[in-house]
Amino acid sequence: MTTQETTLTAGDAEVTVAPGNGCRISSLKIAGTELLRQGERYGCFPMVPWCGRIRDGRFRDGGQVHQMPLNSPPHAIHGFARDAEWTTARAGRTEAVFTYDLAEPWPHPGRVTQVVALTEDALTLTLGIETYGDSFPAQAGWHPWFNRTLGGSDVEIDFAPAWQEERGADHLPTGDRIAPKPGPWDDCFGMPDGVDVTLTWPGALELNVRSREQWVVVYDEQEAAVCVEPQTGPPNGLNTAPRLVTPVEPLEAGTTWTWTRL
Repeated sequence: MTTQETTLTAGDAEVTVAPGNGCRISSLKIAGTELLRQGERYGCFPMVPWCGRIRDGRFRDGGQVHQMPLNSPPHAIHGFARDAEWTTARAGRTEAVFTYDLAEPWPHPGRVTQVVALTEDALTLTLGIETYGDSFPAQAGWHPWFNRTLGGSDVEIDFAPAWQEERGADHLPTGDRIAPKPGPWDDCFGMPDGVDVTLTWPGALELNVRSREQWVVVYDEQEAAVCVEPQTGPPNGLNTAPRLVTPVEPLEAGTTWTWTRL
């Protein structure tokens, strides 16, 4: 077992995973072109055991209210997994498996598993959360930072959500669903038939982000990168739309990115 970086290759695709830095995808290269923003806080990190912000860092779990550290005051954001050291359970040429055990301040013992699988034209990421004890609410998702510019072309984002979660001044959904508005966005959208977002860098690359999950956050307010984040529920979802991890049913989520060179 090791926390050294793992590199997978298939055809001219190469992906590097850094288990010691939150098990993030630190690099995704297609024919030598880097798709992800570089830097220890970027790449693509798993959001576990929640996605986005929790209001005031508090969530209700049955009759109890738990307080999480306010790592984005006044809220808690993106879970603990991105700041943790994961363990490499297995690594081959095109697939690797990593694990992370939930620990304090999370109130429930459990294990998170991420599987990274690469083919010549696609990357599939899978997250599973299982409990070692009682059932608990959780979320899972991914936060990729895609470079805004590739080959001199700025990215174009194409998707057709059924609704947009109205965002309050505190950056959290108000609970109202509205018609999708034009960007720039730091917003959560509902896609009940599954996440399906296409990023196109004209003349360079087209990349399609899919997931059977029904929620996606799109963030394009920075000059350097854009984010397309498939996840199992909206921000503050531990309180508003929790998914339950039970002893007989883990929480499982997946996303596949498929690319075509233009």
